[in-house]
Amino acid sequence: MALYLVGTPIGNLEDITLRALRVLKEADLIACEDTRQTAKLLARYGIATRMESYHKFNEASRAQRLVQMLHAGKNIALVSDSGMPLVSDPGYELVSCCRKEGIPVIPVPGPSAALAALTGSGLPSDSFFFAGFLPPRAGLRRRRLEALSSIPATLIFYEAPHRLLASLEDMIDVLGERRACMAR
Repeated sequence: MALYLVGTPIGNLEDITLRALRVLKEADLIACEDTRQTAKLLARYGIATRMESYHKFNEASRAQRLVQMLHAGKNIALVSDSGMPLVSDPGYELVSCCRKEGIPVIPVPGPSAALAALTGSGLPSDSFFFAGFLPPRAGLRRRRLEALSSIPATLIFYEAPHRLLASLEDMIDVLGERRACMAR
């Protein structure tokens, strides 16, 4: 029995490890952010493992049931739509419960949008801070940027396309002149 945190491709379905494919094939259940998205990956590699949704809207209610399945000896693979689970994606509740219950949690490393962007950016990569998504409201976003402004490292943010321009304007106002890179 174990919970596997499986990294999935962030755009190109070929960006998956052999170990990740094996774990997905051998798991008793795949808990996934969006079953439709994960189905594309599973179909590409002929994996027929049963899926169940596990997202931010049902995370609290599903975590306990999944822990019960793990206690019953099942192996569960947790995946997000892309990249590593828990990195700005659901999973914290489940991993926390598993740790408290003594259930093994095994990361299966894979693609990470933050690290892919950082390594291709030309910005210093020896020290960086991943800040995740900024708040959607301007006032809260600016306060968050102010709190991060003194960190002496490359700052990494995720942002939704429809908020990108407003966030960039706030970054310039709050963080000042800095080298930056946008990646998709």
